[in-house]
Amino acid sequence: MTSKTKVVLFSYGGGMRGIIPASLMNYMEERTGLRMVDLVDVFCGPSTGSILNAALNVPHPHRPGRPKYRARHLIKFYEREGKHIFPTDSFRDFRALIHDFNNRTMRISKLRNIMRLGHYSPAELSRCLKLLYGETRLQDSLKSLIISTYNIDGAALDPVLEDGEDENAPVHTKNNFLTEGGHAVWMKHIKAPMLNAKPAPTVSLYDAVMGSTAAPTYFPCHHFDMDSKPVSGIDGSLFDNPCVNYHGAVRQHLDDDERTIMILLGTGYTLPSISKDDWNSYGNIGVVDPANDLPLINILFHAPESALIESFNDTLGDDLYIFNKSLISCDPAHKPSRQIDDATPENIAAMKRFAKAMIEEQKDRLDALCDILVANYEANTQEKAAKAKDNRGWFSFFSK
Repeated sequence: MTSKTKVVLFSYGGGMRGIIPASLMNYMEERTGLRMVDLVDVFCGPSTGSILNAALNVPHPHRPGRPKYRARHLIKFYEREGKHIFPTDSFRDFRALIHDFNNRTMRISKLRNIMRLGHYSPAELSRCLKLLYGETRLQDSLKSLIISTYNIDGAALDPVLEDGEDENAPVHTKNNFLTEGGHAVWMKHIKAPMLNAKPAPTVSLYDAVMGSTAAPTYFPCHHFDMDSKPVSGIDGSLFDNPCVNYHGAVRQHLDDDERTIMILLGTGYTLPSISKDDWNSYGNIGVVDPANDLPLINILFHAPESALIESFNDTLGDDLYIFNKSLISCDPAHKPSRQIDDATPENIAAMKRFAKAMIEEQKDRLDALCDILVANYEANTQEKAAKAKDNRGWFSFFSK
């Protein structure tokens, strides 16, 4: 294994189903005896994936350079806090919300409240993330970290002044016709020796993750400042998937002469096939009805990745490691809810069984990956030790 290898980890969004990639990472930590920050160079992924990635990069308060949390701590995080973030009575009400509207039984007062505030109060999510990250900033992450959000407020974009213009020119932004309605935001801390390493924007992990997890209809947008500029962020999953992330956020930081290993940790495939008769029967509201499993929203989330996955596979070849499993066709005994807000004890147990089944089914490939990552870690460690020895030698020579 050459030391010139970069490892990129992408964790998918999926609300409470973040227990699944957390379980996969826990297996990797136990199998290797190392932490995820020892195995991975770049962490990326939106929504619940950003919760995991950010937490694994929080420095330990008493052990410089080491992580505060293990993956198993994050499994406990979902088990302990899920019921507070997604109260049981609320998610049951939400599943019936649009269905009730479609059947003309929705009360106007309730509808107005949903439209104004989003379904869940963000107070509990806010409390949990503040406890998880404390005052840690993006620039404090132990490894390179990319967190995505979608800034809905195009009016908050920076105006630009082009050649030949003066202060009296009409206000506009770069590529105004593309960005005036909002834009994707990559919040990056890219550490050397990655290419094009730049100082991270001034933003806390708390604000970055709150923006990335503000799923439409579940939570209101999260308003925060980044580099003293306002951002009104909603869920990064709206645009962020492994293919888009690789080409839009990661690729420019990779050396063409280095090997790139990319690991995708899924939260379960949730896109079912829909017959033409079912689709045509849904009508205007039925395509976003939870009783029909939100077919249009599911399609919009999955379509961009499906359009790019073939070229993505061609680019990375055997160095692309995908660990995921269908929630549609899996064994009923291991089948968790597809709802991202189901925090019941029964569903948490089902998600853990699902993750265990995924590990068992893909154990050979997962173990082979762990062996590669350990070899890469050891090669990097030896290289750093050799450089440190050389530096000590030069210091000793000039101090004589």
